[in-house]
Amino acid sequence: MAPSITPHEFVAKWSGDTRKERSVSQEHFIDLCRLVGHETPGENRDGTLVFEAGAAKSAGGQGWADVWKKGHFGWEYKGPRADLGKAFQQLQQYRDSLQNPPLLVVSDIQTIVIHTNFVNTVKQTQTLALADLETLEGLQMLRKVFFHPYALEPTLTIQQVTEAAAAEFARLADLLRRYGEQPQAIAHYLIRLLFCLFAEDVGLLPDGIFTRIIHATRHKAPAFTAQIKALFGAMATGGYFGTDEIKNFNGGLFEDDTALPLDSDGLHILERVSALDWSAIEPSIFGTLFERSLDPAKRSQLGAHYTSRDDIMLIVEPVLMLPLRRRWAEVEAMARELAAQRDAASGAKRNRLENELIRLLMAFADELSRVRVLDPACGSGNFLYVALKQLLDLEKQVINLGADLGLTRMLPSVGPEQLYGIEINELAHELAQVTVWIGYIQWHKDNGFAELKEPILQPLETIKRMDAILAFDETGKPVEPEWPEAEVIIGNPPFLGGKRLRTEMGDTYVDQIFALYDGRVPREADLVTYWFERSRAVITQGTVKRAGLLATNSIRQQQNRLILERINAKGGIFMAWSDRPWVLDGAAVRVSMVGFDGGEEPDRVLNGTAVASINADLTSNLNFTLARRLTENSGLIFMGDTKGGSFDLTPDQAEQLLSAPLNPNGRPNSDVVRPWVNGLDITRRPRGMFIVDFGVNMPEAEAAIYELPFAHIEREVKPERLKNNRVAYRERWWIHVEPRPALRKAMARLSRCVATVIVAKHRLFAWISSDVIPDHRLFVFSRDDDYFLGVLHSRSHELWSLRMGSTLEDRPSYSSATCFETFPFPWPPGQEPLDDPRITAISEAAQRLVAQRDAWLNPPDVTEAELKQRTLTKLYNQRPPWLDQAHKELDQAVCDAYGWPHDLSDEAILARLLALNLERAAKQGDAAAGAVETHTDDKE
Repeated sequence: MAPSITPHEFVAKWSGDTRKERSVSQEHFIDLCRLVGHETPGENRDGTLVFEAGAAKSAGGQGWADVWKKGHFGWEYKGPRADLGKAFQQLQQYRDSLQNPPLLVVSDIQTIVIHTNFVNTVKQTQTLALADLETLEGLQMLRKVFFHPYALEPTLTIQQVTEAAAAEFARLADLLRRYGEQPQAIAHYLIRLLFCLFAEDVGLLPDGIFTRIIHATRHKAPAFTAQIKALFGAMATGGYFGTDEIKNFNGGLFEDDTALPLDSDGLHILERVSALDWSAIEPSIFGTLFERSLDPAKRSQLGAHYTSRDDIMLIVEPVLMLPLRRRWAEVEAMARELAAQRDAASGAKRNRLENELIRLLMAFADELSRVRVLDPACGSGNFLYVALKQLLDLEKQVINLGADLGLTRMLPSVGPEQLYGIEINELAHELAQVTVWIGYIQWHKDNGFAELKEPILQPLETIKRMDAILAFDETGKPVEPEWPEAEVIIGNPPFLGGKRLRTEMGDTYVDQIFALYDGRVPREADLVTYWFERSRAVITQGTVKRAGLLATNSIRQQQNRLILERINAKGGIFMAWSDRPWVLDGAAVRVSMVGFDGGEEPDRVLNGTAVASINADLTSNLNFTLARRLTENSGLIFMGDTKGGSFDLTPDQAEQLLSAPLNPNGRPNSDVVRPWVNGLDITRRPRGMFIVDFGVNMPEAEAAIYELPFAHIEREVKPERLKNNRVAYRERWWIHVEPRPALRKAMARLSRCVATVIVAKHRLFAWISSDVIPDHRLFVFSRDDDYFLGVLHSRSHELWSLRMGSTLEDRPSYSSATCFETFPFPWPPGQEPLDDPRITAISEAAQRLVAQRDAWLNPPDVTEAELKQRTLTKLYNQRPPWLDQAHKELDQAVCDAYGWPHDLSDEAILARLLALNLERAAKQGDAAAGAVETHTDDKE
């Protein structure tokens, strides 16, 4: 540890120092370490405190944080009289790459500014001048930065600030109503005021200008009104307010300089409200709270439940974001592969790969910027804001990856213009636009992006003020209103029971919608069902891909359910929360959330759990949590070998070792150079790979006698294995980390085994020779008969494995415990009647399937290039008629073995399998079976 320095010595040394940043910043930081008794970056040995930490900028490109301490802070220095606000913006761009530390610190030699960066709290700033470091309080603050950053976590949450702001504006609205102002005029004026408060705190208005006006005119209400009119006028077009330059805001919110008069009571409320941190308000609840605060009919709901961001995400994530994240996973993998190829290339090839990489990422960013989201009952814009933030966050991942890969050309292009809304209420319609803009501006500021272009508030003409379910043509005839075109529909349509329609909406309106939707929406159905039906219709027409809507849980019942049956008949419910607690108009209710499409989504999730299907009553009748592991299936499935290093050999490397002379023990290298297969050899084509394998316990001295293989792994494996955290892996570095002795013993009894890839697009089963070493991403079944492979490759087992397994991205994952050990074969394994003709039929069908596949994979007289295009994955992607027929014959033979009809639906097959599982489990006893756990590690 470096010698300490006293506060007096520190201040004396650095007072008046005007040297430039680069020449003194590290020396200054080292002195700070000495001042608080902390190790310096040079003394740190575990890489958790470093100078010049490499960090990707969210705006693109590679940057360097001046100092970084893991889990504590990012620290950026600037020279004398430099703008520390710019330094903070720079740190904001780095923070994701710096693992989002709780503190962001910016500094010059004379001043240290500490910004908190904690999730869901109001951001706070603490400034330490040089002289403050000679005080006990200042020194304690600095020690917290180095040693206890969470002691600086603000106690005030963003939700609390938003709720407090809404409550204050409710009081202001009450005052204006008492003055006789009209409700819409009050709402428009107060929305302007709150936006000014927000703009001031995020730096879009000159520093403190709105607060200065309030303080200067605190006891002169007419002067306040005059000043605010002048400020609104400047914001309408841009210009000057006194000596302060004002940006052009426009956007309809500041179309004129109208301001309502306030008295001293109103100004006192404004003075209190100006003390809040308006940059921290939460847009996802902001609109709802302000709508309640400005509407007397909803004032009683101010303290009631609001739709939080987490609630909204239950729809936005699976309906809007899931397909985009799947696509991004593919693009990201392609981008990283291109970058690796680029980095290994030079000259023109490198330039070509660089351009290809840029085009790939730009194309996906462009794809995001063209996504259109419609909320056909948008209220005050909460769903639209959350959707926008998720799109921006995903685009930031694209930008960050581009920066990580050395690209510098990307900036955010996702924007509010991608959001479409329909709202009939005038106040909510205006609030929705402001909510979206506040959220968009907040995101840009929080993520350190450049200034927004003017006008700041461009009109959001995509949010329409209209009725979403009833319109009239030029003759006055009721017609369905045209909805804006979008890829995705999300929202929370109005909850109103069918029996209350006439009371709340009037006979004329109700008769019109009854006639317009006759035959499609039952007359007894709740109002929300009209939004479901319209969404279903536009999905069927192909103008919309997916929809996710809220309803009360009565959507599952009686007449309402007919709407969901129509959805399932021509599309599919792929996501649902059937029954969740909620608060509506101050009363406790239960709601359902439903996501649906045209049938394209392969996965079904009900109440957060994967299911085979979702019925119109938002249930999945088969309760697979009851399934039990069957002892009759135990001891038949094994995970493959985990090598734990570069033991694998290319065909050329293996040939050199295999053709070498005998070793000093008189044995050939083929003893320890074995064929090796992994998932690629099954889903694509066999690559002829080998692996150096010294078995499960060969002593090092004995292994060393196999000179060339031992030398290979001593060079390629040993250095990395010696770094392994596990002692056994370090000490037995020449042995695979998990050689699976039980697997090897089981395979040794057979000439061939069945294998499947654990994670793959298609559930494929193939034969592997028993003399190969299977990789750990394979499951191996210790059976060598065609009947066994046939049952595994049947529709029955595939449906079961898909239902009982999980997914990785969009690829199903197979589990030994849940997919295989629970699966009821036609007869318990080992108890098959071998002379039964049904066994023979399955065996013959499996033989034909494998033979036809092999013939397709390896046709005679084709080029090597053509052979490379023939893989099992591509074959099953195409699924030609002959392959489909081969599987149908196999499936029919398996159905015969079960004694089932050939035309069972997927749901019926799963129901019968579950019943058979429970019947077998009951016979073996619950204690022996053991319940299937949700997360079961696959072990040999």
